[in-house]
Amino acid sequence: MTDETRARFLAAIAAQLPADRIAELHLFPAIRQGGMESGVAVVAVAREEPASLEVAPDDAPGESTEESTEESTEESTEESTEESTEEGTEEGTERPPPAPPRRYTVYSARYRHTLKGPDRGKWEVNVTEEADAPLLTVDAVVRGVQRRSGDADEIVRLSGEEVRGMVVETVVSR
Repeated sequence: MTDETRARFLAAIAAQLPADRIAELHLFPAIRQGGMESGVAVVAVAREEPASLEVAPDDAPGESTEESTEESTEESTEESTEESTEEGTEEGTERPPPAPPRRYTVYSARYRHTLKGPDRGKWEVNVTEEADAPLLTVDAVVRGVQRRSGDADEIVRLSGEEVRGMVVETVVSR
């Protein structure tokens, strides 16, 4: 994929998805067959947080004092120790499970560029929502696809900042 094609593809993706929420993008190597070039990208977009999950002003990060955190930790440790010695070991007295990893909406983006023939220059881009998953899962799936395809070419991983930077450069240069 040439730099010009890559920039055009990224600009087309950014036109269909909220560019400010793109977390990462994986570009697979382009394939040329019979006068056509096609390429695929996997895009992870941060999900919009519902208004009900906003942090209350009293619970805003960085505003609590270390003393109150230490006191509440000591109190909860004493309480859970007392409960576990009185009632035996219960699952409810153990630490709460860790928060689940942040999930992202995963899109596949495909382009088809006609290089030869009567439709020369024709450009098509299709962006489809595929799933929602944590970034670790997206990375694992991308690596698995690369391994199964037997393609030795490296998949290009771009952060959201890199994508936005490339899109801005494309717009400015036009």
